[in-house]
Amino acid sequence: MRRICLTLPTDRPCAPAIDGIAREAAHGARAFGVEVHVLVLDSASAAARAEHRAVVENLAPAPGVVVHHLDEQAQRVLLRDLAATAAPTDADRLLELLLPAGVSYGACTDRAFLVAETLGCASVHRRDSDSGYQEHAGETVFPIRQELAFLDAAASEAAERVSARRLRPDTRDRQVALVGGSFIGEMSVDLDGIRQRDPAAYERILTLTVPDDYPALWRATLATESFRGGGTTPFTGDRTTLTSVPPTRVDMCNIALSRAVYTRVPLPPARDTVGSDYFLLHVVHDAALPGVLHNRHIVNHHTSDRRTDEAFLAYQVRLAKYFLAVPRLHAIHTALAAAGPDLLDGDGRVRTAAVADQVRLSAADPRPGDAHRLDTLDAVLRELGGRWADAADLLAARRDLLLAEARTDMADFAFLLDAWPALIRAARARATVSAR
Repeated sequence: MRRICLTLPTDRPCAPAIDGIAREAAHGARAFGVEVHVLVLDSASAAARAEHRAVVENLAPAPGVVVHHLDEQAQRVLLRDLAATAAPTDADRLLELLLPAGVSYGACTDRAFLVAETLGCASVHRRDSDSGYQEHAGETVFPIRQELAFLDAAASEAAERVSARRLRPDTRDRQVALVGGSFIGEMSVDLDGIRQRDPAAYERILTLTVPDDYPALWRATLATESFRGGGTTPFTGDRTTLTSVPPTRVDMCNIALSRAVYTRVPLPPARDTVGSDYFLLHVVHDAALPGVLHNRHIVNHHTSDRRTDEAFLAYQVRLAKYFLAVPRLHAIHTALAAAGPDLLDGDGRVRTAAVADQVRLSAADPRPGDAHRLDTLDAVLRELGGRWADAADLLAARRDLLLAEARTDMADFAFLLDAWPALIRAARARATVSAR
């Protein structure tokens, strides 16, 4: 029986999300005859963890569904074991990258990838704690229905079942590596207050999400599309497109990846950096691996903890770090896309070393021009005043650290890439032992 991992990383109270993902798991197991391992990776407060544990313990049993609730201590025990097996002399550094003291969008998903391997799963399906599901015609609109219908299918076979096809002919013999949708509802990042207060300031900030060397027309288009998700139109019926999925058209709260992808390349473990978890979506696109884009969009909402002044300031730091990462990430993906067939091995899978080489080059590049991105952000925030000016003061105080971390984050990622194959082997060996 095919096993899959439906994961929910969280660092906030999210009992309704856990209940929702359990219902989605039951639907997937029932409709497709798979074994769904629900994986809640819990980094929330002690009170929230207790609430989550109670929700998990009170879930109604469902055929084909196994629920795992791992707090950080349980995760640390497993990761320490995997790291010690994979790289005994570097185990402490690996553990720090995979389970850092702080928020890492990439690391929490990397942990899901590794746990999924220990469970013998063929794919990882990710949701977020601040999202829910649409309803249509009396039924819940679960993305897992499209994910299980297409993931790992041959592109030539999937082409017979999708609504539209926009795929290069030379990729039709490859398997579908990614299935994803987006979200409707509130913006995925905390910028809507700026958009409502000063649309011009909002546009200036959005240009920081686009590489400096993009043509003006492309810059304007990409800036307009950033963080907007699937729009506002509710689901009325399924639409699916077989394509090389553009990363801007999907969201990490609504994504499924084949193990053929994530066992080759992890996500950047950078701390406090929004968007770092989209790296793998770009790699799939760079390699021209087939994907299916669907319209079963998640409903995004902002939980109350994100509206506090403390959370606001923390988020502005995460955005600033993303803006600084954009030029480096762009250079990496440009090089990977230009590599063409050299990016893939003989089996049509991404070569880990090819990605690691480009990340290392990025880490070695001082990129002194990155400072102007902080200058632009500082000017806009100070013009807005209020708590945005407070954010400008915080970023100014951390300026040198932020610029330095733009390089060290890439060096850490290169280190993780080098160790990733051994970590995957260690996780896979653990699954083999458990299956005996």
